[in-house]
Amino acid sequence: MAAPALVALAHGSRDPRSAATITALVDEVRAMRPDLRIEQAFLELSRPSFTTVVDRLVKAGYDEIVVVPLLLTEAYHAKVDVPSAIAAAAARHEGVQIRATPILGFEASFLEVLDVRMREALKASRVRELDALVLAAAGSSDPLANQAVARLARVWGQRHKLPVTAAFASASPPATGEAVRQFRAEGRRHIAVASLFLAPGFLPDRAAELALEAGAIAVSQPLGAHPELARTILARYAVGAVELVPV
Repeated sequence: MAAPALVALAHGSRDPRSAATITALVDEVRAMRPDLRIEQAFLELSRPSFTTVVDRLVKAGYDEIVVVPLLLTEAYHAKVDVPSAIAAAAARHEGVQIRATPILGFEASFLEVLDVRMREALKASRVRELDALVLAAAGSSDPLANQAVARLARVWGQRHKLPVTAAFASASPPATGEAVRQFRAEGRRHIAVASLFLAPGFLPDRAAELALEAGAIAVSQPLGAHPELARTILARYAVGAVELVPV
């Protein structure tokens, strides 16, 4: 019997760089598990849609599908959009088991990815020591999602023994520019910003623009297609696949 198919479900963006990054990340997952049927899908704005991918898998004979939401926080998309999409697909294909795993979320190992991206961003700078760090995320109207980012920022700061603040590109203050200006008001001049986004797009671009205008010396690229994220996707899939097995 074939193992359940894996669908890596991203939000989607009008920015083609976003879909290209998700494709590269899913390719990393495929390279680690060539024995699995692995597909990417998007909730909106990008193709293929989740409905299209599920239809394709069912036509190929898969009656068990594990969906790994490529979302970093438990906000609206995770709580509403993903369950709605899965419920609609299940209703469309009676007898097919479709299970969503917990979101990608924040793993401690993602701090290593942040550090890699930050080192890449700092290569063009002659600054050898930083005064402060800003962790930039999308932001949400859900305070618990923002608190999760703030907790990760504190852990990252402790790791580097530097002051760190969380900043947001939408829905919640402070914006990245405000966070950088606050550090500069304290006399700190060498401030770098890490992009806690999965892929490029309007929000990370805006966060970077505001940070640089405010005087940040560097802004890292989003997490992107890194093996650590690919391993986390497979770990989520493994749990979801086990849960499909009848007791």
